[in-house]
Amino acid sequence: MKLGYQTNTWGGVIGHPAGVTSVKDAYYLANGSTEKAITEIAKVGFEGVEIFDGNLMQYETETENLNVILKKNNVKLVGVYSGANFIYKEILPEELNKIKAVARLASIFGAEHLVVGGGGIRTTGPQKEDYKLLAEGLDKVVKIAEEHNLIASYHPHLGTLCQSPEQLDILMQFTKINLCPDTAHLVAGGGDALAIVKKYIDRIKYIHLKDYRDGVFLPLGEGQIDIKSIIKVLKDTRYEGWLIVELDAYDIPKKGAEISYRYLKNLI
Repeated sequence: MKLGYQTNTWGGVIGHPAGVTSVKDAYYLANGSTEKAITEIAKVGFEGVEIFDGNLMQYETETENLNVILKKNNVKLVGVYSGANFIYKEILPEELNKIKAVARLASIFGAEHLVVGGGGIRTTGPQKEDYKLLAEGLDKVVKIAEEHNLIASYHPHLGTLCQSPEQLDILMQFTKINLCPDTAHLVAGGGDALAIVKKYIDRIKYIHLKDYRDGVFLPLGEGQIDIKSIIKVLKDTRYEGWLIVELDAYDIPKKGAEISYRYLKNLI
């Protein structure tokens, strides 16, 4: 197994303001220095990084700059994280065009994985048809990813159609996309992370790890989640992919990375 880290801890999770009035610009964005994040992640010992689609697109006309940063730090761009509502038919083409642009650029940098979250929630709450609409959109993402030699995975997330394990089960029967479990979001959504990993192990090609306790996301080993047993399941099934630590926010980002790295190295 290979160890990677998400750069979003450096700057926290925000959205591109242009997305308020323009769907095609509705990117995730970490409001920090991508170069600093990659440099510190590499110094800790991680082999790869994942970044938000908005941070990746900042290099669309300056691809050599990101290549230099990655090469200098001897790390690989493993994946990119994007997302969409998927349930509103009128704007779906705009959302998919955005994801196409992200996938194309990720492929240029040699990334392997395209991770998407989403499934908008209406003011009237989730509707039964929304899960099928989400599934149809995700299957389109799978096709986009394949066209750019990427592996697509869906990330269940708080505040989306797939917040609870029951909601996830509804969705997964309708779509062929892989699952990217996020250990903390699964637990925060009322699920058992270990049980969900076991249930969907055949569809897990990529995984996000972080710990959780009392409503707070934490470095690995500092919360309530049985990360050790999850790693054992992955080992037992000969998982050889990436373990990506995705700690949304931490006061001292590098320290959070160091804690998580030491914890994982002792397990694998």
